[in-house]
Amino acid sequence: MSKFRKFGKVILLAFTALFIFVLAGCGNQSKSQTVKVGINPSDAPIWKVVQKNVKSEGIDLKIVQFNDYNQPNTALNQGEVDINAYQHTDFLNAWNKAHKADLVSIGKTVIQPMALYSHKITKLSDLKNGAKIAIPNDASNEARALQLLEYNGLLKLDDSKTLPSTKDIKENKLNLKFTTLDAAQTARSLDSVDAAVVNGNVANDAKLNPKKAIVTEKINKNSIPWINIIVAQKKDKNNKTYKKVVKAFQTKAVAKEIKKVYGGNEIPAWNAKL
Repeated sequence: MSKFRKFGKVILLAFTALFIFVLAGCGNQSKSQTVKVGINPSDAPIWKVVQKNVKSEGIDLKIVQFNDYNQPNTALNQGEVDINAYQHTDFLNAWNKAHKADLVSIGKTVIQPMALYSHKITKLSDLKNGAKIAIPNDASNEARALQLLEYNGLLKLDDSKTLPSTKDIKENKLNLKFTTLDAAQTARSLDSVDAAVVNGNVANDAKLNPKKAIVTEKINKNSIPWINIIVAQKKDKNNKTYKKVVKAFQTKAVAKEIKKVYGGNEIPAWNAKL
């Protein structure tokens, strides 16, 4: 009988251990966390790589796509998404100021060189007096576009302005006529203007070849305000789960996908030497 009792105890202990193991497994599954990220549609293939990367961390990454430059921040501010990734630092600062918000950066992603494109000319010297130029209408990208033109000798801006607008042009030798549009519309305007300053992701969506740009931003220390970032609410600045998403973005696999999707229109920025 003692042998049977001993055997029974062994069986009981084995079942108990198995039960605890199953419960532990269920507990780990319950800890799986859903994170919603707001992005531009063109970035979807890149974020699918991130989605795969974080799955092993117990993170279910939901990708939410937006078609303009204002909805992702509004959605984040209202808690409809947990993080977003589509904007550079200066855009975020300007948006926070305009909307009395306090969204914050939690990590670097890419830098998208802005460039001047045209369907009508092939070099700057072809621009005629009174030429029509389309530029983005949000404060940060408008300033960036004008600074690109200034750097290439077409304008002189008021140096006292951090984010100059068309009102701050002090010298305009060619009497260039500016049309301000939503950034997403600049590439579409190329048939109706002489040239347009276009953001990298917008240029990519429009199938514009970066090698055919009239002029392109130089990537250097002055590019730091234009580095794109992953953004969260201020209360989530140190959120460990969101930090894991940042880490999963900043990988070689993602860098490879960025090159595949964007070519020269987008450059990994988390380890860039500026």
